[in-house]
Amino acid sequence: MSMANMNQMLKQAQKLQQDMLKAKEEAEQQTVAADAGGGLVRVIVNGKMEITELKIDPQAFDPDDPEMLEDLIKAAVNRGIGEARAMVEQAVGKLTGGMNIPGLF
Repeated sequence: MSMANMNQMLKQAQKLQQDMLKAKEEAEQQTVAADAGGGLVRVIVNGKMEITELKIDPQAFDPDDPEMLEDLIKAAVNRGIGEARAMVEQAVGKLTGGMNIPGLF
């Protein structure tokens, strides 16, 4: 392989890396919504996997069954994080052709 070809490959790799980081940063600014219990618990999660909003419908409060509310919150949060992770992976995957690059997520 010639030195010119090697330099061109390095430039392309650096551009791909910059583009992937930009796509990841842009995805981290986006949010997804997820709910559980037919909307009794709703969360908004950003691309950094942070909960930015949590809404609990008053009907979800049952003093005789606090475990139900705990389960609804866990379900909504887990669903939201899963959707946020998929959103980020999809944004970066457009650049990598679906190739998994360790350490990116």
